[in-house]
Amino acid sequence: MVPLGGRKAFVIIRTLMPHTPETLAQVRQLLGQILQLGGRAETLQAGSPLLGALPELDSMAVVHVLTAVEEHYGIAIADDELSAETFATLGALADFVESKLAG
Repeated sequence: MVPLGGRKAFVIIRTLMPHTPETLAQVRQLLGQILQLGGRAETLQAGSPLLGALPELDSMAVVHVLTAVEEHYGIAIADDELSAETFATLGALADFVESKLAG
């Protein structure tokens, strides 16, 4: 517990679940479809950088990717759950999806 102005508050630390090969492949496929990467999508590995490395991944594309992830996995993603680290690499995005699926 962390004291805040005389009150006690709980700090919740969300740890990311390591992605499975299936989730990595599904997220890669979603990215390829949304960003229209064609054969380039298949070259993306877990450590492949996304944000800043793929010109197709602009702010509007991020919204489309998030919407596709929500629809594909049946999950809801709140704005406060997202950060630049979520889209740092393909593996980071797959880890985020796994953490959402774990509850």
